[in-house]
Amino acid sequence: MSSRSVTVLIGTTKGAFLVDGSNDRDGWAVKGPFCDGWPINHMIGDPESGTLWAAGGGDWHGAGVWCSRDGGGTWDLVRLTRGTIDDWAENDADFAAMINWSGEALPFSDTFSQIWSLGYAHGTLYAGTKPASLLASTDGGKSWERIEGLSNHPSAGSWNPGAAGLVLHTIVSDPAEPGKLWIGISAAGVFATEDGGATWERRNRLSNADSCGHHDHPAAPRDGEIGHCVHNMMRAPGTGDLLYQQNHHGVWRSVDGGRNWDDITEGLPSTFGFPIRVHPRDPQTIWTVPLNGDSQGRYPPDASAAVWRSRDGGASWQDLRRGLPQQSCYFTVLRQAMAGDTHNPAGIYFGTNSGSVFASLDEGDSWDEIARHLPTILAVEVLDRG
Repeated sequence: MSSRSVTVLIGTTKGAFLVDGSNDRDGWAVKGPFCDGWPINHMIGDPESGTLWAAGGGDWHGAGVWCSRDGGGTWDLVRLTRGTIDDWAENDADFAAMINWSGEALPFSDTFSQIWSLGYAHGTLYAGTKPASLLASTDGGKSWERIEGLSNHPSAGSWNPGAAGLVLHTIVSDPAEPGKLWIGISAAGVFATEDGGATWERRNRLSNADSCGHHDHPAAPRDGEIGHCVHNMMRAPGTGDLLYQQNHHGVWRSVDGGRNWDDITEGLPSTFGFPIRVHPRDPQTIWTVPLNGDSQGRYPPDASAAVWRSRDGGASWQDLRRGLPQQSCYFTVLRQAMAGDTHNPAGIYFGTNSGSVFASLDEGDSWDEIARHLPTILAVEVLDRG
């Protein structure tokens, strides 16, 4: 087993947290909360520099991105849009003085309320917003520009929100090709660019439309497409454009960068779930967390927790339960709340809306609760330290 350690990055409704593991990924210690208690929808880190970014906000704070360059010791905030706090401060000098309000003009005014996702690739930091748009920064998050090619997509006027609103929640890059990106929007689907964001193609097509059958659910596949309410998506390692996604109505696999999708849900206990995870070296090994359904409580089937793993690209599935609660378990694992490290064997981590973080250091065979009683967990990522 590797002696490298990891830091698990946790975004919650009440700030950011770090869960540090020592050598051999043990001795877990929780640090936080950071980011002044802001709701943090997503956190990521750059393994080369150690820089951390945390993003979120809401109606009260407006949207913003926090950055730490000293392992979480100190954090700087770049605010991007206004919130109710600005309206109050403008009309109440005492309140403005109490919060040390600057009154500065914010770069995107009130055009979006939250950052929902972050991505970092080839020196560019990306941010997905609510309502859905994509921002890019080439100076580590100090300044931002909107990628207009996506905002001006011909289909933009028809994008419909999911239950949480019209959110751009997933950003996927290609480590070998800087111009390639995929993004997921609920409920507008998967979009891809191969020219750095100048143009975008909508990619939600069923590989075999005749096989989808009839479904009454509004998010189910129909009209030759898999359904636009994508929940999470990840690119497999290695060459080629192998993608996996969990959407509102199934788990799907694409071998051609999202141009066609194959349904690989068979063998899972439900079609509904939020996260998907791919092994760091084996493109055929994936994990997901099925839930019982969007209108049935969104908790594990039979209130018995399991992570499901496939070793053959979704042709077959195995439930992994050792160390997870098997009775009266009603938590939810949200779309960005599952992550992995690059150790051998690979570590898998997920967080729950009940404030627990579970870790498996043997690729899912067994699980330990490494943190508990945190606020509602919105996102989990991992920063490897070699």
